[in-house]
Amino acid sequence: MLEEMEDGTVLHVIVVPNAKKNEIVGVDEARRRLKVKIRAPPVEGRANKELVSFLSKLFGARVEILRGEKSREKDVFVAGKSVDEVRALLHL
Repeated sequence: MLEEMEDGTVLHVIVVPNAKKNEIVGVDEARRRLKVKIRAPPVEGRANKELVSFLSKLFGARVEILRGEKSREKDVFVAGKSVDEVRALLHL
């Protein structure tokens, strides 16, 4: 679910669009991914933009999607945060 990199952490997520609110739901153990609900629909990149904004605020860091822009399963890079810091901010 989390991979340490030299300059940050890669977070593997599953995005659930069209939710009532943006929130971290938990961990999908079978897929080893963090489940994140996002209000925006998956149209014209809106859900991706809202995911990046939501996670940027949560981590207080730059966030970018590395893989999965057109998929619900995404790999997201959190700049400047270690695995331990990301885990603590997620309360995992």
